[in-house]
Amino acid sequence: MAVSATSLPFREQNEFFRRKLNLPTNAWTDVYTREHDYAFVVAGANRDDLVQDFRAAVQKVIDDGGTLEAFRKDFDRVVAKHGWSYKGGRNWRSRVIYETNLRSSYMAGRYEQLMAVREARPYWQYIHSDAVEHPRPLHASWNGLILRWDDPFWQTHFPVNAWGCQCSVRALSHDDLVRMGKTGPDKAPEIVWETRTIGQRSPDGPRTVQVPQGIDPGFEYIPGKARLDSAVPMARESEVLIPAPAPGLPNRLADDLLPAPRPYPVQRLLPDGLSDTAYVQRYLAEFGATLDTPAVVRDVIGERLVIGKELFIERKTGDLKANKNGRGKWLLMLADALKNPDEIWLRIEWLGALKTAVVRRRYLARFQVEGEVALAVAVFEVGTDGAVGVTTFPPHQADYLETVRQGIRLYQRESQE
Repeated sequence: MAVSATSLPFREQNEFFRRKLNLPTNAWTDVYTREHDYAFVVAGANRDDLVQDFRAAVQKVIDDGGTLEAFRKDFDRVVAKHGWSYKGGRNWRSRVIYETNLRSSYMAGRYEQLMAVREARPYWQYIHSDAVEHPRPLHASWNGLILRWDDPFWQTHFPVNAWGCQCSVRALSHDDLVRMGKTGPDKAPEIVWETRTIGQRSPDGPRTVQVPQGIDPGFEYIPGKARLDSAVPMARESEVLIPAPAPGLPNRLADDLLPAPRPYPVQRLLPDGLSDTAYVQRYLAEFGATLDTPAVVRDVIGERLVIGKELFIERKTGDLKANKNGRGKWLLMLADALKNPDEIWLRIEWLGALKTAVVRRRYLARFQVEGEVALAVAVFEVGTDGAVGVTTFPPHQADYLETVRQGIRLYQRESQE
């Protein structure tokens, strides 16, 4: 069922909108397609305080589920306060601001939800809203269309697809298709591109763009995808976690034992000699991600993580690196430490060079690998400054664990023994 702009807000929608930055503009063409994932704009609102007041009015609607009429009262107040002269009639302009922001933020949050369940529900169905007063023929023709989530069609046709568009998408499983009497997804419609001229009244003058038929210029993208892609932390340049404690210091965790080490199946070890790309693909597949598409996952305490290839990209060169010092074969162990850790630690570290503090979460797990005398310790650490993963067989395990079990412990797995 299609969801209107006044439907109840949800966490992903709210988080998407709150992460936007206010941006004054002179015309709606100043910010185009996926740039809207990062910026909150009102076309022609070219002063910071004016944009901020409109931002607060839209945020109020998202937070409280306010109606269009309630928003129009705030619209009138903001216009009167700033003496804003806008183009178009009051009812039309307020509706455009209201519906566009609510629908785009809603569908951005919806995209994140759909991506999170795409392994179990890999088929997406286009839903045309019956509530639209003047249906667009092409939008209506796509109603009920079922395609896999990774079909290229969605890159340009994921709603919202036009001004006032209320189309939506729902996820389906293979069993859902069977119940519908289908053996697989539909064939995607042919995408016919056309040249459109936009910005005829823009201060910068008109320009031409290529858009698919049935899609208004500026809507030929997936709301939220650009933000999701950029949410993956990049690899940190240094793999040094933290210094070891000075000799002679007491082991403050000696009596605070970790859960018993788990046997690690040898078949989980990856072959030697794979390319960095192949190693990265195998790691990402553990979370339902690919080289092209990241995945949003929740850890055992419910924290949101975005997993993508950026975890393995060297900042200086931009190359994928997953087999440093021959550690590529242990990558799935790092994935297992992230998915099912023995402990999760939170710590704050001061970066003197940047004069800022960063918060990092560290996922720690111990495994006994067949044929290895020492236990393997897998550590995955993620923070606002990037991520680092280390798999090692520490010769003096107690001392090594002392160096990585620091900060505040958020979680400890219950031992099965």
